[in-house]
Amino acid sequence: IDSLGIILFIFFERKIFMTNWEELKWRGLVKDVAGDDIEDKINNEKVTFYWGTDPTADSLHLGHYSSLITAKRLMKMGHNPILLCGGATGRIGDPRPTAEREIMSIDALNHNIECIKKQIDKIFDGKAKLVNNYEWFKDYNFLDFLRDVGKYINVNYMLSKDIIQRRLESGITYAEFSYMLIQGYDFLHMYETMNCTMQVEGSDQWGNITTGIELIRKMKGKEAYAFTMPLILDATGKKFGKSEGNALWLDINKTSSYELYQYLINTDDSKVYEYLKVFTFLTPEEIDAIMVKQNEAPHLRIAQKTLAKEIITDLHGEEEFNKALNISECLFSEKIWNLSSDEIINNIKDVPRFTTNDNISLVDLLVNNNITSSKREAREMISNNAISINNKKINDVEKIVTKEDAIESKVLLIKKGKKNYYLGLID
Repeated sequence: IDSLGIILFIFFERKIFMTNWEELKWRGLVKDVAGDDIEDKINNEKVTFYWGTDPTADSLHLGHYSSLITAKRLMKMGHNPILLCGGATGRIGDPRPTAEREIMSIDALNHNIECIKKQIDKIFDGKAKLVNNYEWFKDYNFLDFLRDVGKYINVNYMLSKDIIQRRLESGITYAEFSYMLIQGYDFLHMYETMNCTMQVEGSDQWGNITTGIELIRKMKGKEAYAFTMPLILDATGKKFGKSEGNALWLDINKTSSYELYQYLINTDDSKVYEYLKVFTFLTPEEIDAIMVKQNEAPHLRIAQKTLAKEIITDLHGEEEFNKALNISECLFSEKIWNLSSDEIINNIKDVPRFTTNDNISLVDLLVNNNITSSKREAREMISNNAISINNKKINDVEKIVTKEDAIESKVLLIKKGKKNYYLGLID
């Protein structure tokens, strides 16, 4: 058999025989599993499942998206998603490994819920059922809850959970300790009222998931199913999340398409294959073909560009992706003059900013705004072609900076050396 025949054989072998479950595993989306015949359920039945999050902020972030896109993938496979936003659980807070979460005001929680619901609805094209667990907890009497539900979960069982074990030495409040019972009841309630038989979450939720499965088994005598996804980490081993200080928000007003593009285009080569499998709907064949090109010419960053296009288009649409691409291509070239001042101001956020007067010497501008430490250093850098204004090299030490040097008479993007940028606004 010639090489083309082998390639075609491999292509059709995978194309025809990779089941839904096999694809989920190939994409690295399966870590913990509950339910012996879950594979058959995923492959051959139409399952109602749920994924949930608490409204700890007014936007979800890329860490949430890694789970949401798995839920969307299941929907595309024919299953029915329920997306839960925890108006009840959010009032208590999921136990963290180190300390108790700060209690948020009810008004802030409700605001966050409305923002998150809109984001989820957009991601799922309005095809997912959205619920708030406060709706079934708001009238549930505390004594009745303990009598109806609490009696079925042993304290020793709760103490054995990893997150509880990690907090016992430093201390954990009763409210946090009770969280898994409340989330467990969510699963039971949706099992009873919405025919929800499966939960899909990040692996940090395994203890809460199994509590729900235990309640369904003990109270209903039925089997429920679940699987968790490994937490997605960056190249430094940190997860995507606001607690790690590296949140990339799904709200375009908090993280612009350009900022998201810049992050994704700079994805480490060691992670881009994993991210393509997790974050895109490209087929295994398409991803493998992209990686062949990537490995042949890694400097072209074909995989990273594809990743950015797929994620931004899914989140914000093709127009936003094209806008991000245009800004990226223009911002650090002579094409910067094609951009508006607002496009530059709104998209360059992680550089020092300053305001300056019109008709100021470049030397004074550099010193006054701590771009150089002295006039001597300023003159040396200008003479050595190490200073640029809006991507144009300046080597005149007598240069006077005016509004004519600024984009729309307002914006000065100053570059010192190879990597140091400063954003100036002329008053």
